[in-house]
Order: sequence, then C-alpha cells, then structure tokens
Amino acid sequence: MSTKHGTPQTTGGTGAGSGKQAKSASASKTDGAQASKGGKLPLVPETLLKKRKQAAASQAKAVRNAVKRRQQAKLKRTVIFKKAERYIKEYRSKERDEIRLKRQAKKSDNFYVPDEPKLAFVVRIKGVTGVSPKPRKVMQLFRIRQINNGVFIKLNKATLNMLRLADPYITWGYPNLKTIRDLVYKRGFAKAQGRRMPLSDNAIIEKALGKFGIICIEDLIHEIFTVGPHFKQATNFLWPFKLNNPTGGWRKKTTHFVDGGDSGNREDKLNTLMRKMI
Repeated sequence: MSTKHGTPQTTGGTGAGSGKQAKSASASKTDGAQASKGGKLPLVPETLLKKRKQAAASQAKAVRNAVKRRQQAKLKRTVIFKKAERYIKEYRSKERDEIRLKRQAKKSDNFYVPDEPKLAFVVRIKGVTGVSPKPRKVMQLFRIRQINNGVFIKLNKATLNMLRLADPYITWGYPNLKTIRDLVYKRGFAKAQGRRMPLSDNAIIEKALGKFGIICIEDLIHEIFTVGPHFKQATNFLWPFKLNNPTGGWRKKTTHFVDGGDSGNREDKLNTLMRKMI
C-alpha cells in the first residue's frame, strides 16, 4: 500500500512542478511579447549624441593635423640640412679661392690684397663715468649699454666714424666664421615679444625672420657672416651678447691695443679675445 500510494504522490508532485514552470515560462513570453509590442527602450539624448560626434570629429582632426605637422617638420629638416651643406661648400670654396690667389700672387712675385672687411664685432669695455655725450650716444646706438656687451656691426663710412668716436671705451675687430658660430650658438639670445629668449628652437627664428628667408640658425649665421641684404634685421633680432671678462683679465683698458692696452681696433686678434670671453 505504501508503494502504491507513494508512486502517485511522487508523480503528482512532479506534474505540479512542471505545470508551474510551464506557467512561468508562458508568462515571461507573454510579458516579453507585450514589451516588444507596446514597451519602449531608453533612448540616448540628442545633446549627448552631438557631443560624441563632435569629440570624434575633433579627435580625427587632431590626428590629421599631427600627421601633417610631422610631414612638414620632416620636409623642413631636409631643407635645413641642404642649406647647411650648401653654406659649407660656399665657405670652403671661398677659402680655396683665397689660397689659390695668394699662391698665384707669390708665384708671380706680387702681393695678394684681400677685400676690406665688411663685418666687425664691437665689445664695450668701460663704464659711463666721465663719458662725453657723443661717445655715449654712439654706444647707445650700437646697443652696448653695459660693460662686456657685444654686437655685430656692418662696416661703412658712417659706422667707422662712429667707432672712432667711441674708440677709448670699446674694443673691436673682424670676427671669423668660428667666432660668429660660437657667439650665436653659445651666447645667442633672441629679442622676441619684447623679451630675451634663448635660441632653443628654429621656430623662434622662422617666426621673426621667415619673411626674409631666414628659417634656421644656420641661415642667421650665414646672413651675418656674409653681411647679406637682411643683415640689419638679423642683428636687430639678436639680443646684445653678454660676455664674461677675458680669462686672465684685461691688460689696460685706458690704453690703445696698439700701445699694449685693450681699447681700439684689434683686427683679426679679436678672435683670440673672443675665445677667452665666450
């Protein structure tokens, strides 16, 4: 009897459970059908969609601009390297021409007289105490307002007369390419936006002098060394050089260089002095 009664009880329990599961499944299907027919899913606000679209567009634009800048920088580096190579060839050919002309003159028992220098570098060595108005004005025009300030000057009749007026308070001479390069690379500062800025990037030079075809520091050195057509703009772009006292000190500032002092024209001997002051 227990076995007979147990069997239908177990069977009845299983049937009831399956019936409940079937009812719940059918109810969930019915709810899903109703949700699919009449219910609505939550929509994204239109403002958020616009923001996402704008962000994606700005990001794509930034990527394109970055690629374009890299390509332009690569092309500009190529142009700068080619310019530097051309300048080096020009300097070497000029040196070879001078050597050839000297040898020809020596071979024919003549003298080779080089061209008169067109460029000078002027350094102030004395203060303003007891300075008469004319030399003071000359040094003001040359932008050498402090001791050991130096500037590049184009030599002509007017500037030579001005140098003679300020001769007791300055020393000057004819710089070579190495001196110019060392001054610009080691002591060069730009006058940009009314401030003294280091020449740490060619972009500073291109922004100020790009309209004159000067886009890098090698262009700037070449323009100064050759006293090119835009020499004035190139030298005004440079802040006056601030130099140290020469190693070992000055000899005698109140005496002319010819008499064993420091003031006046040193000609080519200026390059030796600059190596001690840079």
